[in-house]
Amino acid sequence: MKIQIHSGQNQIGGSIIEISTDNTKVIFDAGVNLDESDEDEIEVPQIDGLFCGEALYDAVFVSHYHGDHVGLLPYVLEEIPIYMGRQAANIVKAASEYRGKNIEYYYRCFEDGQELQIGELSVTPIMCDHSAYDSFMFLIEADDKKILYSGDFRSNGRMEFANLLKRISMVDVLVIEGTTLTRETYMENIQEELLEDIAEDVLNRYSGPAFLMTSAMNVERIITGYNASRAANRIFLEDLYTAGIMSAIDGNVPVPEKENGIRVFMTGGDRQYELIQRYPDSKFAKAAIAKEKFLMCIRPSMKNYLKKLNEICPFNDGVLFYGMWKGYLEREDMQEFIAFMENIGVKIHILHTSGHADVNAINALVEVARPKYIIPVHTENPDWYTKYDVKIILDDKELHI
Repeated sequence: MKIQIHSGQNQIGGSIIEISTDNTKVIFDAGVNLDESDEDEIEVPQIDGLFCGEALYDAVFVSHYHGDHVGLLPYVLEEIPIYMGRQAANIVKAASEYRGKNIEYYYRCFEDGQELQIGELSVTPIMCDHSAYDSFMFLIEADDKKILYSGDFRSNGRMEFANLLKRISMVDVLVIEGTTLTRETYMENIQEELLEDIAEDVLNRYSGPAFLMTSAMNVERIITGYNASRAANRIFLEDLYTAGIMSAIDGNVPVPEKENGIRVFMTGGDRQYELIQRYPDSKFAKAAIAKEKFLMCIRPSMKNYLKKLNEICPFNDGVLFYGMWKGYLEREDMQEFIAFMENIGVKIHILHTSGHADVNAINALVEVARPKYIIPVHTENPDWYTKYDVKIILDDKELHI
């Protein structure tokens, strides 16, 4: 087998990893670089047979739905099948429908542990925990050789990390992320469930409205907010985007239901009026919201809606949980929104933990995989891996085994 890192080495994001034999070529993830947030900024790498020319690849496998892993999928030649987890595909579809867009590629779905034979390669998805729901590692096998691609993973979510490690056996090559290794200090991640206790405690100390700002696709953080709201005897308010994502998932997530204390609100517009009809028993107007103690999912784009809500529901002694990467706080639009909320009486509390493996999780995975080679990806500190007594591929873009 041959491993070629087209993109994603010595950087965070933009992952494009090729694993091939003489007769089979498969790509794992096709992401944009982190600074390519706008479609006009995307530079599609001219990889022959993948994005241009005649199709030369047999499949593309997606570890999870974050843009730095899927942002280039619309540019994959249409003859090449794209595989992703079934729940992840449902989430991507729901997000696209909310935005009034059609997914620009056709995908096939796989399930956890389902071995797929792609030409001469056997590919087995192994579900792992990440800040994207339905995330996977991949075990790739051919000619008695084994490669494990970690995707993005962590050990501090609700999934039991020990159970994941039991599914990992010795491999020849470990292609592994190291996002958190760029931090100045290597800290152990806070457990996601501990955030629930923190949020509940904070909610009980504030008498005013409460808000949660996080990505609707960070399903675990939405669950954290919901559980904390119920423990603090508040209703949980989902905007239509969040409600659509939750409703697309076949699992134990906060789907809008009146009896479970989950209600849906709209912020305006004909399109939103149409969408909220999907939740006849759960929809909640501003006048009704103003009479309740609640925890509301919000985004900076809701500023005008929040201004109107504040006119009938004072935000004094209110709290906003910021549940996103701290780097976003440096953006001008985020700073303006935070200042707006503080000016109308809302205190800001950070409620976040990393979606990426800390040092302990990385060490544990390396220990059970016992690779002969390690290829660091999705990290700006690949030299960190040289501490292991294995061969580290840092600069060469290809490895033959």
